[in-house]
Amino acid sequence: MVRASLLLLALATGASAAEPRARDLGIPFEGQPGPLNAITDVAGVTVGHATVVRDEADGRKVRTGVTAVLPRGQASAATPVFGGWFALNGNGEMTGTAWLEESGQLEGPVMLTNTHSVGVVRDAVIAERVRAGGADATGYWWSLPVVAETWDGHLNDINGFHVTPAHVAEALRGAKGGPVAEGNVGGGTGMVCHEFKCGIGTASRVRGNYTVGVLVQANYGLRDSLRIAGVPVGQFLRNDRVYTEPNPLAGDTGSIIIIVATDAPLLPHQLKRLARRASLGLARLGSYAGNGSGDIFVAFSTANAEALDGGELEQARFVGNDRMDPLFEATVQATEEAITNAMVAARDMQGHGGNYARAIDHAALVEVLRQHRRLAPGK
Repeated sequence: MVRASLLLLALATGASAAEPRARDLGIPFEGQPGPLNAITDVAGVTVGHATVVRDEADGRKVRTGVTAVLPRGQASAATPVFGGWFALNGNGEMTGTAWLEESGQLEGPVMLTNTHSVGVVRDAVIAERVRAGGADATGYWWSLPVVAETWDGHLNDINGFHVTPAHVAEALRGAKGGPVAEGNVGGGTGMVCHEFKCGIGTASRVRGNYTVGVLVQANYGLRDSLRIAGVPVGQFLRNDRVYTEPNPLAGDTGSIIIIVATDAPLLPHQLKRLARRASLGLARLGSYAGNGSGDIFVAFSTANAEALDGGELEQARFVGNDRMDPLFEATVQATEEAITNAMVAARDMQGHGGNYARAIDHAALVEVLRQHRRLAPGK
C-alpha cells in the first residue's frame, strides 16, 4: 500500500532523485560544453523557478509554474543587454518583442510560463521592479517585460489561473547561477514534447573565447518525427503516445521557447541571426514547426554593458560577421542538447482530467541508440 501511494505521488508531481542528463545516458553530442553545460555558463546569467503542483479539493489538478532568466542577474533591470528575437512559427506569444525589435535592447528578465498566465506574469514583473526601487519619484516605471509561453493544458488546469504574482516573485528572487534544474520544473512543469513528458532543458558550448548558453521550455512535436543523435527513435518507442495513440490524425499543436545567451559581443541584428540558428538545433530533434506550433526564440549578449549606460554617445565592440560561424554552430549544438536534456530529465506526470504523460524510457532509448551504434564511446 505504501509503495502504491508513493508511485501515485511520483506520477502526480514528477518527483524523483537528482535527474540524469542526456550525456549521462551516453547520448553523443558535438562541441565542447562549458563547466555546467548550462545557460549559466555565460557569466552573470541567473535562472529561477517556481513550480506549482497541487490537487484541489474539487478535483482540479495544478501542474504549472514560472521560470525566470535574468541576463545580468539582479542587475538586469538597471543595465539592459543587446538582444534580438525570431519566430520560426508564430502560433504563440512573447510579449515585449515589438520594442525589442525596434530598440535592439532587452531590459529585465525573460519569463516563461503557461499560455493563459502571460498577463499575470507580465504585470507581476513590473510590480517587482517597482518594489525593488525601479520606479521614479511619481511611482511609475515604463516597462515592457518579455514573457513567453507554451500550453500545458493537457496536464494542468490551465483555465484555473493558478500562477500568481507570488510565484513570479519566487522565480525572480530565487534566480541564481550554477546548475539549473531541468524537466518538470518552473514553466516546464506541465509540458509535453514529442508526446513524452518534457519541460525545461539547458546546455552550453564554448568556442574560443566565447560561451553560448541555451535554455528551452519544450512542449512541441509528435512522436513519429522524433530524432535523437540522428536516430529516428520515435519510430521505435511507440508506447504511451499522448496525442496520436487515441487519434492517429492528431497534428502538432505544441510550442517551444528557446533562449540563447552569449558573452560574445554582438549587435542586435547579429543576435537576431543567432536566434534564427536555434531553428536548426530544433530541426535536429525532428521538428518541422507545424502550423499549430509557437516556436519563438530570443537571443541576448551580456557584453558591451558600458555601451548601454544611457550616455549621449555610446561605443560598442562586436564580432565581425565573417567570424560568427562558430557561434552559429554552438547555438545549433547547444539547442539540440538542451531539448534532449529537457526530455531526459522529465518524469512521468498524472494531471488534470486524468491525463498523463510518460517520460521517455531511458533504458529503451539507450537500447535503440545502441542498435544504431550511436552511443558515446565507452557506453
